Amino acid sequence: MPRYTDEHAASGLDAALPPLETWPSQFGEGYEVVVSIPEFTSICPKTGLPDFATLTVAYVPDGRCVELKSLKEYLLGYRNVGIFNENVVNRVLRDLVDATAPRRMTVTGVFTPRGGIQTTVVARFPFESPVAPGTP
Repeated sequence: MPRYTDEHAASGLDAALPPLETWPSQFGEGYEVVVSIPEFTSICPKTGLPDFATLTVAYVPDGRCVELKSLKEYLLGYRNVGIFNENVVNRVLRDLVDATAPRRMTVTGVFTPRGGIQTTVVARFPFESPVAPGTP
């Protein structure tokens, strides 16, 4: 019997979270917004133990910026959500891209070591494969 199931893998991907709000950027090209969230918390869907991370969101707006209080409330919504580290970073990216439609965005999660293993997950928009197709 596998330790991790498809249910574990999909856990948290559809969790209801507070809405992300945006506001119109007042400037055109030429600037990047970098937001650091050093106290992010979620729950491992398998063990029920807390996962802690520093999330960093870096984006170049294309008309809309994320409102920071709504971002804080959105991220606090993960506090009791069972979700894998990889899924956290990719869902945050997906939700922020949907809300802001940026020129580009990177979400990085540096998770606190657990069991001697530290995980860093990086997701980017526009979506790109980190490995060329056909490469093992």
